[in-house]
Amino acid sequence: MSGSNTSERGLRRMRSWLVGDMSAQVKNSYLLMGRMASWQVRSKATISSLNEVEFKVSSQWGEDGIIDWLVERAEIPARLHTFIEFGVEDYRESNTRFLMQNRNWRGLIMDGSPAMVESIKRDSLAWKYDITACPAFITRENINQTISQAGFRGEIGLLSIDVDGNDYWIWESLDVVQPIILICEYNAVLGDMLPISIPYDPAFDRKKAHHSYLYFGASICALRSLAQRKGYRFIGTTSAANDAFFIREDYAQRFVDQSLLRIEALPSVVRESRNEVGQLNYISGLERLRQVSHLPVLNVETGVTTRLGDLAAIYSSEWLERMSH
Repeated sequence: MSGSNTSERGLRRMRSWLVGDMSAQVKNSYLLMGRMASWQVRSKATISSLNEVEFKVSSQWGEDGIIDWLVERAEIPARLHTFIEFGVEDYRESNTRFLMQNRNWRGLIMDGSPAMVESIKRDSLAWKYDITACPAFITRENINQTISQAGFRGEIGLLSIDVDGNDYWIWESLDVVQPIILICEYNAVLGDMLPISIPYDPAFDRKKAHHSYLYFGASICALRSLAQRKGYRFIGTTSAANDAFFIREDYAQRFVDQSLLRIEALPSVVRESRNEVGQLNYISGLERLRQVSHLPVLNVETGVTTRLGDLAAIYSSEWLERMSH
């Protein structure tokens, strides 16, 4: 019996080792392919739009490639090779993981889940890189204190905001750091014509706010308005229309007049909506808007709150045309 148990334990250890070894090899292969894509991207002096340099290693969509191209073209000083990202969940899929691994930047990541820290340790990132993981539910009241207590302040190379809700309000309140590159999630369902956002609620939860999962964040127009007030230039979005990219004005000239031929905000065709029991229902186009038309939005420039469905013309003719194809 004991011999049988010993044999089984040996087989389990062997199986575990093989699975772990294969997983490590897959990760290394992804990194190698990402670095090859990075070499191609950074050689492009001029591009038609940000979508031309998209590629994905660890990001949700094509952000890895866009970030790599922006970092290369911006010529950010070595002392500012620092990033902050919040809303990272377990950090397996994020905007800064490949930046850290490919260019060895240091950074701070934050998320409301305590499991994030253990995930970083299990993945060996905690000792391989200079990364600080802070489990915190971010609000506009605590954002500056949380970042400064983690040891970050002043100029940094990149900031990525993706909290599925109060993104606009958190960016508006943020002043402890001054990133050169800023990425912020926008909600394309809210259109491109009006500067609107969900009203601020420190306890906002996208999953609880509405079953469709479509009620969150701010319109691209609201983020562009905020960017202008804070000294940033809008330079484009991902082709998936989930993230918007901004460059601080003192670096913007390197892009808008020299390297980037077309700057555009794109509508989303992603069909991530859910039904009442949480299953994907794949609705698209204007039907997404109808799902949340009864919910309130706030015009960030006028301060007026109204039902989303009571607003006229939140989509430009260009967006409507793209959404109908």
